[in-house]
Amino acid sequence: MIMLKLDDLRPAPGSNTRKKRVGRGDGSGKGKTSGRGTKGQKARSGGNVRPGFEGGQNPIYRRMPYKRGFKNPFRVEYEIVNLAEIEERQLESPISPESLYAGRVVRDDKRPVKVLGDGEISRPITIRAHKFSTTAREKIEAAGGVVEVIE
Repeated sequence: MIMLKLDDLRPAPGSNTRKKRVGRGDGSGKGKTSGRGTKGQKARSGGNVRPGFEGGQNPIYRRMPYKRGFKNPFRVEYEIVNLAEIEERQLESPISPESLYAGRVVRDDKRPVKVLGDGEISRPITIRAHKFSTTAREKIEAAGGVVEVIE
């Protein structure tokens, strides 16, 4: 068995490279202009173009100002179902996202379903959905129905 000691530790071969020393004479290969070429903005100290600079051409963020703004990648898009639609279609209880998709009430079966309280419900039904508005919950329970939230 090999004992590992602190004085035996070495970095992996090739992982540590020496810092490039520029401006130390022509013999070093990085003398005179120190790898910066001759003249121009990038040859000067502190000189470089800012991010997004396109050589003086009107940059994309000025050519397309309507592209500005923020789009939240974590936003959850719900399929919306109103109580009026459920009442109108006379769907059989229990109503689930699968039965809503099969009854063509929702278009996308991959999205979560939210039930809103627009309209009235006249019969006791069990509805399973991902979210319910407060009015929808109240109307369903007032009609003697059951609200089940899918996690």
